[in-house]
Amino acid sequence: MEEGLHIVLSAQRLGEVWGIPITNTLLTAWIVLGILFCIGYLVGRNPKLIPSKIQNFFESLFELVFDYMESTLGSRELARRFFPLIMTIFLFIFTANIFEFMPFMEALRVHVGGEDIPLLRSVNTDLNVTLALAIIAYFTIEITGIVILGFFRYGSKFVNLKGGVLQFGIGLIEFVSNLARLISFSFRLFGNIFAGGILIAIATAFIPLVLPVPIMLFETFVALVQAAIFALLTVAFIKIAISEPHEAH
Repeated sequence: MEEGLHIVLSAQRLGEVWGIPITNTLLTAWIVLGILFCIGYLVGRNPKLIPSKIQNFFESLFELVFDYMESTLGSRELARRFFPLIMTIFLFIFTANIFEFMPFMEALRVHVGGEDIPLLRSVNTDLNVTLALAIIAYFTIEITGIVILGFFRYGSKFVNLKGGVLQFGIGLIEFVSNLARLISFSFRLFGNIFAGGILIAIATAFIPLVLPVPIMLFETFVALVQAAIFALLTVAFIKIAISEPHEAH
C-alpha cells in the first residue's frame, strides 16, 4: 500500500504528565530551551578580556541588537531594560526554526493511540506556541505604554473624546489595529514556518536528491528573517506605545 504525504495541522499528543498534555512541539521546545541554556552557560561562564571567536561572535551580535534598540527607543536605559526579552525572543525563535532541519526530526517516531507519529516537530508550526509568544510581546508593549505614559494618557490614543468625530474614529481604528497585532504576530510566524515545512516535505517526496537542498537553504534564510521580524516589530511597537498621544504634538 502506497503512503502519500501526511500533513497534520495541529501538534500531536504524545501523552500527559499530571494531567497536562505533552505534544511533540512541546517536547521540541524543551530541547531547544535546553540547548540555549547550555550555549549560554558555556559562552558566559568564563568571559575573557581577549575574546575567543565564539565569545566575539555573541558579543558582536548582542552589540548590534543593543545599538539598534537604543537608536529605535531613543533611550539607553529602555534598551537595557528590554534587551533580555528581545534577545531571548530572537534566539528562541531562530533556534527553534533551525531545529526543524535536523535529520532526526522526522526519523524519530513513536506509536501512540494506534498511530505512528513523529516524536519531535518544529516548535513554530504549533499555533499555540506562536500565539503564546505573541501574547508575551503584546502585553509587554501595552504594559510599557501604560507605565511610561500613564493609564489615561495612554488610553487617550484609542479613546479621544476631545477631537471631534474624526479623531474619535481614528482612535477606534488605532484600537482595532492594536488588537490585530496578536493575530499578525502569531499567524505570520506560524504560516511561514508551517508552509516551509510542507514545501520541504513535498520536495523530498517528489525530487529527493536535488530539490530539498536549495529549498532548505532558502528556508534557513526565512528562519532568520522571521525571528528578526518578530523581535524587531516588538521593539518598534514598544516605541509606538511610549510615544506621546497625537494631540500632545
